[in-house]
Amino acid sequence: MTNASVREFKMPDVGEGLTEAEILKWYVQPGDTVTDGQVVCEVETAKAAVELPIPYDGVVRSLHFPEGTTVDVGTSIIAVEVAGGAAPAQEAAPAPAAEPEQPAEQPAARQPVLVGYGVATSSTRRRPRKQPQDPAARQAASAVQSELNGHGAAPAAPAAPPAAPAAPAAPAAPAQRPLAKPPVRKLAKDLGVDLATVTPTGPDGVVTREDVHAAVAAAQAPQQTAPAAQPAAPAVPAVPAPADRPAAPASYDSGRETRIPVKGVRKATAAAMVGSAFTAPHVTEFVTVDVTRTMKLVEELKQDKEFAGLRVNPLLLIAKALLVAIRRNPDINASWDEAAQEIVVKHYVNLGIAAATPRGLIVPNIKDAHAKTLPELAASLGELVSTAREGKTSPSAMQGGTVTITNVGVFGVDTGTPILNPGESAILAVGAIKPQPWVHKGKVKPRQVTTLALSFDHRLVDGELGSKVLADVAAILEQPKRLITWA
Repeated sequence: MTNASVREFKMPDVGEGLTEAEILKWYVQPGDTVTDGQVVCEVETAKAAVELPIPYDGVVRSLHFPEGTTVDVGTSIIAVEVAGGAAPAQEAAPAPAAEPEQPAEQPAARQPVLVGYGVATSSTRRRPRKQPQDPAARQAASAVQSELNGHGAAPAAPAAPPAAPAAPAAPAAPAQRPLAKPPVRKLAKDLGVDLATVTPTGPDGVVTREDVHAAVAAAQAPQQTAPAAQPAAPAVPAVPAPADRPAAPASYDSGRETRIPVKGVRKATAAAMVGSAFTAPHVTEFVTVDVTRTMKLVEELKQDKEFAGLRVNPLLLIAKALLVAIRRNPDINASWDEAAQEIVVKHYVNLGIAAATPRGLIVPNIKDAHAKTLPELAASLGELVSTAREGKTSPSAMQGGTVTITNVGVFGVDTGTPILNPGESAILAVGAIKPQPWVHKGKVKPRQVTTLALSFDHRLVDGELGSKVLADVAAILEQPKRLITWA
């Protein structure tokens, strides 16, 4: 039996629906003291690397998995002995005297489930932070606390006999401590939000991600938020992870060949690209354009005080050109709903930027890019790139994209035929910008030239619409003053 003062912290669902994560690095060891909100490890999901905070105070008793192990969501990864002998992780629910067929002890084991899902077969349940007098309220509070600690949806426990007095117990955690899942606590910590000041809207007073963002919006200037109901990335099949499974090596080298396990971001990317390539009928169109004037504008903007401290490069103006083209041709900004057999036209643009990182290709997106000024867009692009390079891109930053730009030109490549990001209708590939002979004002001159390639989903974007969007982007890059005349 697990010691009553030891709590098991389970792998949470940090990616909104993912089923597994790889433990990249432990920041604590057995014997270390941890506090509520302290990051104890870094894990890599199919979408990004994420740091996990512990939700209580105590001393690390054991680490259940070594670094490099892939663990299913809902599996315990670390045991912490709660400081001061605090409340146990689980307590046996008393069996009602009127129902002898329900024994006090049930040997049946729980089945591993996703955090917040599934049904427990055990009669044990978490003790709520405070004991409501009403049995129904006490039962609801117990279910909420069980979900927050990764035990899934606990079964309805029978109410204790009314005459049973409350037994004296060790001091519980303060009732004022807000209820929130570990990823939400991490989000609040990163944004500098005190959870005690956040108004919860979740079931039974649980603070949600939306509550944290609302608190930030209330403290700062109002900002537009991305609409909900956006297509989610395809789920990656779960892989059973028994507790005694050894950590998989990073690679297998036999001398003549090296085998690299496919997992994490690379695994998710492979699954997404296969699904996209064999679901959406791709069409790719190309155009070669003289971008000499755009390159001159880039140099001028670098000297503008409005862009002081901001990263200004050709990608900034290419992104703005695409946003203007989408505003002129809004039907390109859509997705295909297979279940409903509908085309969903988005009235916002979450602009994805493909980024190559040491962990693989990821596509974070700039939320509501259509509403940003050029300096704001520059700031968002700079933050997106630096965060991706550091491997700190959050899963939410890679969800809900509507269109994407991939800059293959940074590798010296002239062009390509990009594959659509799942759930999106178009992706623009930008080739290398380099001097080429070009007919300019009736004479052959060296000009800065690049080739653009636009791939689109032919189920919802026909050739005319795709051609108009690509032609508009090219026209703006050739004559960047159209950013003003077409705005």
